[in-house]
Amino acid sequence: MAEVTLSTIVKELKEYDGEEVRIMEVCGTHTAAISENGIPAMLSPKIKLISGPGCPVCVTVTAVIDKLIELSMEEDTTVLTFGDLIRVKGTNKSLADAKADGASVMMVYSPMETVKLAKENPQHKYVFAAIGFETTTPVYAMVIEEAIRENITNLRLLTSLKTMPEVIKWVVKDGGGIDGFIAPGHVSAITGSNEYEALSKELGIPFVVSGFEGPQLLATIYSLVKMKGKSGVKNMYKSVVKPEGNTTAKALVNKYFEPSDSSWRGMGKIKGSGMVLREEYRSFDAGSIGLDEDHMPAGCKCASVLVGKISPNECPLFGKHCTPDNAHGACMVSTEGSCYNYFVSGRK
Repeated sequence: MAEVTLSTIVKELKEYDGEEVRIMEVCGTHTAAISENGIPAMLSPKIKLISGPGCPVCVTVTAVIDKLIELSMEEDTTVLTFGDLIRVKGTNKSLADAKADGASVMMVYSPMETVKLAKENPQHKYVFAAIGFETTTPVYAMVIEEAIRENITNLRLLTSLKTMPEVIKWVVKDGGGIDGFIAPGHVSAITGSNEYEALSKELGIPFVVSGFEGPQLLATIYSLVKMKGKSGVKNMYKSVVKPEGNTTAKALVNKYFEPSDSSWRGMGKIKGSGMVLREEYRSFDAGSIGLDEDHMPAGCKCASVLVGKISPNECPLFGKHCTPDNAHGACMVSTEGSCYNYFVSGRK
């Protein structure tokens, strides 16, 4: 790749006329960066970019939202959550709707804020919506560690924590036919690029770890086009992602969490695709186990969008009944969601 100039990459990607190549990114930040850099318009029609299940809010099942709403209505209890999740609908309503009805829901900007709040208000109970992938799980482990250190007993986590390898496997085998993956940059910083070696061999498709700048994303797509039909892993984000990953963060996660089966919005329960608190730390759990039920809004096609079976604008609600200001599906709620990014970028 070193000898190939950016201008050559741009020219070849625009003029590509070989077999169709379907490339999926499984990172919400990649989804946003691809739109912000106008990359889809720079590609040949035969290179298809597909936004996969890389937005944690988008893949959280309605049972988790319903449980958070239930907890937010308990006496002397406040649910703490990040911004995007507050607008995602459960079976009947969202946390924002529940708050309007009098439930106690509060937005936070950092997981460690939850420890501070619980410490300052020991008579009040707090439940933190711990949603995310391998990137954020170490931070949630730090929350538990700090709560133990400070002897805080009024803070619990409702977890919906996902891991990538098994869902990638599921998408390839049951989804929309993928020729290669832009491996998630933030996740890979924790797991390491070696995480994809066995997966690539098993599936027979390439993985390229990428950062988030436009030129690097273009070079990543170029590599995947060239690698079509072959297995292999390339790391183009070596300044951040090491082959072995962040061993300290992984050790911290393994101390407090263990692998589990997990339910994904529109995809059902996928074996070994999640993390839950270990038995010895379950006193910090707010009832996360068994939250599998999922109710897609009427007409919403998020499930098909997330696995690449259709593009967002093929959903009958897209841009009509479903917009960022009036989002029906989770993929339109989150700024990392594929539907949101299609809409704001005017992508076809």
